[in-house]
Amino acid sequence: MAEAANLRGVKVMVIDDSNTIRRSAEIFLVQAGCQVLLAEDGFDALAKIADHQPDIIFCDIMMPRLDGYQTCALIKKNPRFRATPVIMLSSKDGLFDRARGRMVGSDQYLTKPFTKDSLLQAVASFAPQPVQ
Repeated sequence: MAEAANLRGVKVMVIDDSNTIRRSAEIFLVQAGCQVLLAEDGFDALAKIADHQPDIIFCDIMMPRLDGYQTCALIKKNPRFRATPVIMLSSKDGLFDRARGRMVGSDQYLTKPFTKDSLLQAVASFAPQPVQ
């Protein structure tokens, strides 16, 4: 996989209330050379985003306290993080869910369960390009 070389050092946050999803995403991303930040819900994520400024954020939709739509909207409303790509993660693949994700500013929609390739392709398509 050629683009995997470009992922070294990319800071990726995975927000998901499922420990299994967080861990599998972390394993795939670390193998590709990414720095990984994990958060179990929107509140946890918002605190960490301010401290760590990830390059790309994966956000589950169905979470307790603050769902993925609300979390994405809050990230996109903040001028400091508006340009940070947010990729929604969901087991729901309906048109309505995708449209709602776009309405709150998400940049892409990835259906769970995701594969290693689909996850890394999503990162590669939004990864900051190294300065030549």
